[in-house]
Amino acid sequence: MPFIRRPTVWAVLAIAVVVAVVMLLRARGPRVPIAIAARSDLEQHLVVTGRVLAWARVEAASLTTGQVLVVPVREGDRVKSGELLVQLDDAEASAAVTQAEAVVAQAQLRAEQIKTVASVVAGSSFEQAQANLDFAQQQYDRARTLVASGSAPQQQLEDAHRALDVARAQQVAAGAQAAGSSAMGVDARTAFAALAVSKAQLAAAKVRFAQTRILALQDGVVLTRQVEPGDVVTPAKPLVSLAVAGETRLSIQPDERDLAYVHVGLKARASADAFPQEWFEAEVSYVAPSVELSRGTVEVRLRVAKPPAYLRPDMTVSVDLSVASKRAALVVPFEAVRGLATPRPWALAVVGDRTARRDLTLGIRGDGSIEVLAGLAEGDSVVLPDGQRLDAGQRVRPFPKPAKD
Repeated sequence: MPFIRRPTVWAVLAIAVVVAVVMLLRARGPRVPIAIAARSDLEQHLVVTGRVLAWARVEAASLTTGQVLVVPVREGDRVKSGELLVQLDDAEASAAVTQAEAVVAQAQLRAEQIKTVASVVAGSSFEQAQANLDFAQQQYDRARTLVASGSAPQQQLEDAHRALDVARAQQVAAGAQAAGSSAMGVDARTAFAALAVSKAQLAAAKVRFAQTRILALQDGVVLTRQVEPGDVVTPAKPLVSLAVAGETRLSIQPDERDLAYVHVGLKARASADAFPQEWFEAEVSYVAPSVELSRGTVEVRLRVAKPPAYLRPDMTVSVDLSVASKRAALVVPFEAVRGLATPRPWALAVVGDRTARRDLTLGIRGDGSIEVLAGLAEGDSVVLPDGQRLDAGQRVRPFPKPAKD
């Protein structure tokens, strides 16, 4: 037939068919990937970077000026309570102790002398003075009788009177000396006071001597060593920094927006960045009562009951907190939710063969999925973004997006 043999006619028919197909496809709408709202167990995690805290950090310092002789510890050493950290030159302090001990010995001898010798001598002297006074009194009385009877001159009475006065003065002096040398006397109290002062000076000298040896007050690990033999140190200058042995803790600073999820007793898993394949258990033990203004974060500390041996103070760690979980939650993929960071998140659902906007109320967030509390029902289809511009009410041809391996 001539009509069929004409090429131009066939070309026109082919173009017409293509145009018809394109128009039909456009009428049916573009192909869009979808996901189905379904029930699934969901667990929300909060992963935060933090550091290992030393239980307590101690700066060992000198209380006196001196030259360093020995530093027997190095960074990383474990030390026991009472172990030597730094030895200062103790020659002068040792000499001061020896001198103070000599002063104490001298004071003790003086006290013993007063107790055993001086008091006896003073007592004997008082008895002798009393005997001399009694004799002078007798001589005076005899002279007075003789002068009164005219048997002796007046001069004899005056001599006897002077002798009596001298005996009385000697007796008073001897009595004072005896009283002073007694156990409660002035000399004894002075001697014992001097002894007490010398003992206090000895104790002070021993303290200064002890200060030349800087010791660890608790078990711990040496973090830093800031002095070497030959250095001259001054009071309060840090010499050795120690991490005191005790409970291992972690410190993290999550955003304040996550504060509602974090509480004391919350379980967590952590790993050190140096050992990413190793995980250990931790538990929240402290949540700071205030927010760090400049960064908007909250300090949270976690207790590690069984710390691995490789943990070191100030190590960087990743902490995974399981903050919420729900069984059979209605979930959709994260990418299906639009305006996720806004107050009114929404999704583009597929109803029949057209799109429809659905405002959503969201719940907890899992790994790649998010809970929908309101706005969708189980089995609803939602459009996954693929770069196409879609409007509500637009006709579409949905197809399930292949699951990821």
